[in-house]
Amino acid sequence: MSPYLILSLVAAYFAVLFVISWLTSRQADNNTFFTGKRSSPWYVVAFGMIGASLSGVTFISVPGWVNGSNFSYMQTVLGYLVGYLIIAKVLLPLYYKLNLTSIYSYLGSRFGDSSYLTGAWFFLVSRMLGSAFRLYIVADVLQFSVFDNLGVPFFFTVAISLGLIMLYTFKGGIKTIVYTDTFQTFFLLLAVVLTVYFIKDSILLPGQGLAGYIWESSNSQIFFFDNFLSDSRHFIKQFVGGMFIAISMTGLDQDMMQKNLTCKNLGEAQKNMYTFSVSLIFVNFLFLSLGVLLYAYAGQLGITAVGDKLFPAIALGGTLGAAVGVFFIIGLIAAAYSSADSALTALTTSFCIDILKIERDADEAHAQKSRKRVHFAMAIMMLLIIVFSRPYVSDNIIKTIFEIAGYTYGPLLGMFFFGLFTKFDVKDKWVPLVAIASPLVTLGLKILAKSTFGYAMSFELLLLNGGITFLGLLFLIQKKN
Repeated sequence: MSPYLILSLVAAYFAVLFVISWLTSRQADNNTFFTGKRSSPWYVVAFGMIGASLSGVTFISVPGWVNGSNFSYMQTVLGYLVGYLIIAKVLLPLYYKLNLTSIYSYLGSRFGDSSYLTGAWFFLVSRMLGSAFRLYIVADVLQFSVFDNLGVPFFFTVAISLGLIMLYTFKGGIKTIVYTDTFQTFFLLLAVVLTVYFIKDSILLPGQGLAGYIWESSNSQIFFFDNFLSDSRHFIKQFVGGMFIAISMTGLDQDMMQKNLTCKNLGEAQKNMYTFSVSLIFVNFLFLSLGVLLYAYAGQLGITAVGDKLFPAIALGGTLGAAVGVFFIIGLIAAAYSSADSALTALTTSFCIDILKIERDADEAHAQKSRKRVHFAMAIMMLLIIVFSRPYVSDNIIKTIFEIAGYTYGPLLGMFFFGLFTKFDVKDKWVPLVAIASPLVTLGLKILAKSTFGYAMSFELLLLNGGITFLGLLFLIQKKN
């Protein structure tokens, strides 16, 4: 594809996003930015959350992950379903009851300021790293497909991407995000469906059905019940891990929960969560099915790309026609920016509410100025992480993201569960020590389990980390005054 055609597509796409931003940010203030004035229709939030939860990593990595992992990821997705049910029934009622803007303020009311700040900082670090890696994969594709040909350095590719995101979220914040996510989710799903449509004719024999071809593929195995110790794909590991990944990376994540908290009431927020969770099963299965088709097509043409390189190599290679390349670029941009824009907004919200306590500022003009400075600073931080981590990124970045989440969301999981399911008070000033020690102990146990027992730890890393945090808090119990 011509670099100039791709640039034209990107420009047209962002033009629409800026129109949405203008429509949703008129007369916006900090309340609009942080809560959307709690007026979002639940069905709009539900549809938009599909794109925000998938991101550019899912768009590229999940199809590429089929080789070697088969459809084992569906075991994790089924675990998500249980996790989302727990979010709808346990966490959302709590957040609405306390009328929260930042969900980490719950830790402050439950334990104290040290716990509150610990939760906020763990989110900030975790989401900043996760969002940076999610955006990295899109910037990398744009770099080799467009900007390398134009002599533009990678730094500027990332800077332009983040600059555009910052501009269209700068004023409207979460209210803008709810509607841009809906727009972007539509194009993300359209890109996958059309790619499947165009590629199937090159693979299927006359009279052969698409569903049958995918089901009979050697890569379509979903359930794995053998080799519990050595196989990270085992059902129990994947399912339980998926359940706690959903609870942590959605229910305890300011980014995802901020969208839910823009709904008019608890009932609508729960309907959003139920609809979103069921939809995600079908969407992830679609991405895995695409992976089967991509590897089959690559085998026919002798394409050697695997993992994160597979989908871009085929879509932009020209063998399927320009239409596939066009929709790939649109879908990739939609997937990436629906995740990155909401993450930038959530990071700004958490830092302003949790760290700066901006809601206590009686001067609205000063508060808005502070929020805008934080918004800019978060974009700069993300830029630096993406650029400096580029030499160390693996071929399949989704595994990297889940591993990072296992270490950074684990303390949040342990702290929230301790607060929800016990009535104990803790020595608040020592909570940061427990939260920092827990990931280090988890890493040590992971290495020990592998070297001693040959046990391959997968998504249950998150559960172990949360359990260690929970246990550590038990040692901090103090009598109530």
